[in-house]
Amino acid sequence: MKRSRDRAASELFAALYPRLAGWCRRLVDDDGTAHEIASEAFTRLWARWTSVEEPRGFLYVTAANLVRDHWRKMERERRAVRRVTAEVAVRPHAEQADPSVRMLVQSLPERLRVPILLHYYADMPIREVSVLTGRKEGTVKADLHAARELLRVHLRRSLDHTP
Repeated sequence: MKRSRDRAASELFAALYPRLAGWCRRLVDDDGTAHEIASEAFTRLWARWTSVEEPRGFLYVTAANLVRDHWRKMERERRAVRRVTAEVAVRPHAEQADPSVRMLVQSLPERLRVPILLHYYADMPIREVSVLTGRKEGTVKADLHAARELLRVHLRRSLDHTP
């Protein structure tokens, strides 16, 4: 049974992967990303192999969802770059303060630093941070709060000691 299942999966991969990866390539305009998406679609299919009735449809729907996620991520990155570019153009002096904030964030314990970087720097919602870190949403919120409090204290201290 397992051997025939493996053979069927192998034959399906050989038959559909090149076309699926090519389709993804046209959508994302990048070979590496296209192959990652096509591979991930097959990985998800394999995880549900016994419950999927139409593997080809499952692969294309999954790949389309992954492409959409990729486009959203790229748009978030473009917005972040535009926002940073606009802030630097409006307030060039802000660059001077950035290294100290960056150093403060880097000095946070990893448990607090990772949620800060994902939520505020990568612009991810708390739910996504929760999934990526494997922590409950309430824990992520508590960690973000604790990190903000630590940063607030450090910033207040550094401002009090400036000439």
